[in-house]
Amino acid sequence: MTLQYLRSQQRRPVMIAILQFVTLAIATLLAAAAAAAVHWLLLQATFLLMRPATAHRIAPRTELARGTAALARAYTAHR
Repeated sequence: MTLQYLRSQQRRPVMIAILQFVTLAIATLLAAAAAAAVHWLLLQATFLLMRPATAHRIAPRTELARGTAALARAYTAHR
């Protein structure tokens, strides 16, 4: 009985080291997933803030288009 107790006591530091390594690996994976999620949310917020600048374009004024057409006709008439 004392022999098994000594073996388990000798393996205990190895078990604690493996447990700490696994805990560190899981914490690293969770931190990487959280960082990716925050990055994705910030990217979505950036696109949401940029969208109004490109989505609502002001229509060109029709007076300018008519004036340009008249100017083009005036130049072609003189040739």
